[in-house]
Amino acid sequence: MTIKEIYAAIAILLMLFSRGIYFTSILKGRTKPHAFSWLIWGVISSIGFAAQIAEHAGAASWVRGVGCITCFVVVGLCWFKGERDIRRVDWITLAVSLAAIPLWILTETPMWSVILVCLIDTSGYLPTVRKVFHKPKEETPYGYILSSLGAFLSVLAIDNYTISTWLYPAVLTASNVLMAGFIFVRRHQLHLRAKKNELLKASEEASLHI
Repeated sequence: MTIKEIYAAIAILLMLFSRGIYFTSILKGRTKPHAFSWLIWGVISSIGFAAQIAEHAGAASWVRGVGCITCFVVVGLCWFKGERDIRRVDWITLAVSLAAIPLWILTETPMWSVILVCLIDTSGYLPTVRKVFHKPKEETPYGYILSSLGAFLSVLAIDNYTISTWLYPAVLTASNVLMAGFIFVRRHQLHLRAKKNELLKASEEASLHI
């Protein structure tokens, strides 16, 4: 195996490990993913996979192919175990994201095509960001961290570096790290709020007994 193929193999193993943890958490009811985010990511991953194949990205395209399949598996699990609080803003995000896909098809310049794909993919985080803001415990940050590491390794696995091959996985590296950080921050904020409420309640109860 070449060093590029080793990077790709490690990235795939990390992704499968990450998704395995995520699938288990979903089935146990601890994690409730937002179907709209994963549907957008699945569709865009398919496009990213096709673009990398067309641009001869080599072993790196394997990673995107596996990522595409696992995104659609999550979409299937969402039907039974996903987030049920679907609001108008989520439908708007989904509609805008999917409506942008024909623009990608009509865009002939590879650079602008991949930029548009990255923008659509990033918009897919919005339904999950809204859900995490209110229910941070229903998402696991560690899956996003592992996905980020896998995306970074897939950048190293690219054979032919063009903006069409490296930009999308590079954006995935950053966006997954930011998503994980947001989950940690929201969990910490709600934990502090809960502790503050407990202290206030204890103080009120103590004052009643004085």
